[in-house]
Amino acid sequence: MLRVSLATVHSRAQCGVEAPPVEVEVHLSGGVPSTSIVGLPEAAVRESKDRVRAALLTSRFEYPQRRITINLAPADLPKEGGRFDLAIALGILAASQQIPLQGLIACEYYGELSLCGELRGIRGALPAALAAAGSGNTIVVPAGNAGEAALSSRTTVFHASTLLEVCAHVCGRTPLARAASTANGERVPDGLDLSEVRGQARAKRALEIAAAGGHSLLFIGPPGTGKSMLARRLPGLLPPLAEAEAIESASIRSACGLPFDAARWRERPFRSPHHTASAAALVGGGSVPRPGEISLAHHGVLFLDELPEFDRRALEVLREPLEAGRVHVARAARHADFPATLQLVAAMNPCPCGYLGEARCRCTEERVARYRARISGPLLDRIDLHVEVPRPPPEALVGAPQGETSEIVAERVAAARARQLERAGCLNARLEPRELRRWCTIESTAAALLERAARQLGLSARACHRCIKLARSIADLAGAERLEIAHVSEALSLRCLDRNTSAIPV
Repeated sequence: MLRVSLATVHSRAQCGVEAPPVEVEVHLSGGVPSTSIVGLPEAAVRESKDRVRAALLTSRFEYPQRRITINLAPADLPKEGGRFDLAIALGILAASQQIPLQGLIACEYYGELSLCGELRGIRGALPAALAAAGSGNTIVVPAGNAGEAALSSRTTVFHASTLLEVCAHVCGRTPLARAASTANGERVPDGLDLSEVRGQARAKRALEIAAAGGHSLLFIGPPGTGKSMLARRLPGLLPPLAEAEAIESASIRSACGLPFDAARWRERPFRSPHHTASAAALVGGGSVPRPGEISLAHHGVLFLDELPEFDRRALEVLREPLEAGRVHVARAARHADFPATLQLVAAMNPCPCGYLGEARCRCTEERVARYRARISGPLLDRIDLHVEVPRPPPEALVGAPQGETSEIVAERVAAARARQLERAGCLNARLEPRELRRWCTIESTAAALLERAARQLGLSARACHRCIKLARSIADLAGAERLEIAHVSEALSLRCLDRNTSAIPV
C-alpha cells in the first residue's frame, strides 16, 4: 500500500499592494493518478498543474503517478497568477522525497515556470519581499525580479533562473546567488528644464509655489502656450524621494507589473493618463482590485491634460482621494486600500475651441458655460491654484532661453519644504483646518484682506483655508514667519476662477 506523503512550502499571494502569506500544501496518496488544486484558485493557478508537470519532466525529475492534492491555504483568500508554480513544484518534489523537506523551511518561493523549467518574473515581488522581512523568512525569486526584491534591505533575497538551480540550492549542493540592490539615490537628469519655457513668469511662479507646498494646480490658457511643458517640469523642482517613499512607490509599480528601473527608482512619479481613462483606471478597481493612476502617482505628480474632456464621473471620484491621500476600493468579494498622496496638475482651454477672446473664436457664452460645467464646483474648490497661461509675446519666443533653471528653483523649494517639515511635520497642503491657527499666524491687515475677499467673492470655507495654506507656502519661500498682506494678496491672485464665476478668464 502506498504511503501518504505531505509537504508544505511557503509563498505569498498578492492583494493590491499587500502580500498575505500562503501555505502550499502538497498531499500524495493512493488512487487513480490525478492532480487537483484547491483553495480558491483562479484560472491561471488551476493551469499551473500542467506547467509544473511539464517543467518537472523536462528537468529530469519524476512526476508522481499518484493522486496529488494541492491546497493553497488560507482557503478563503483568492489566488491568481503564476506566482505559485515554483512552490507547487518544490512541494511535489519534497512530498515524493526527490528533494529534502528540511531545505524548504524558513524560506518563501515565488516564480512562474515555463514548460522547460525556466523561471519567469511575477507581479508584486517587492511587496512580497517587504512582507517576508516581517516574518524573518528568506525568499527565492526569479532573476527578473531580483533588482526590485533586493530593495527590501531587511530580507535575504536569492534569485534563480531555472527550477534546477533552486533544487540544487535546496539540496545544499550549489547555493543560489544573493540578490544585491543596484539602486542608488542619485538623480538622473531627465533633460527637462524650467528655463526652456519661454515667458510665462506668473505661471512659473505658481509652479514654484505648488512645488514648495505640495499644492494642486490648474493651468488655463489657449493651445500651445506651455501648459504641458510647465506641468512636465514640476517633478524636476521636487526633491528626490526619501528611501521609504521610494519603496512605497516602487511597491505600487511592482504590484501593477510595471518594469523596475534601478537608475530612476528615487525619481518622483509622473503620470499623464489619456482623457478617455475610466474611473477605475484613475482610482483603481476591477473584479480583482488593482492600483489606478492616482496610486501610481503616489508621492509624485498626476497630470490631467484637457481636464474638461475627461468623463465627469471619472473626475468626481478624485475628490475624496485628493483630501484623504488614500483610495478604498470595495467590491462584492474583495476590498483593497491603495495610497494616493500626490500633487494634481491639470490643464484646460478657456473654451471648446481654445481661443476665447480672439477673433477666430466663435464660441457662444452658452457653449463656454457648458464646457466649464464639465468640471464640478466641488472639484475646482479642491484645486489650490487656478492660473492663467496667456499667449506669450513673439519676442519671448526667439533667442536663447531665459529665466531661472530648474536647479535654482529646486533649491528654494527644498528650503521651503524643510521649513514646513520642521515646523508641522507635513507640507502646507496637508495641514488640517485645526492646525491653521497654530502654524499660520496671520497679521491683522492680511486677515482683513482675506475676510473682505471671502465676502466679495463668495469663497467657501475650504477655499479660504486653501488661500491660507497658499499664503503659508509663499511666506516659506520668502523665509517669513508670519503671513503678511503681500502673501495673502498673491495667494488670492492665484485663484483666478474665484474672481470670475460667469466665464473662464483669458
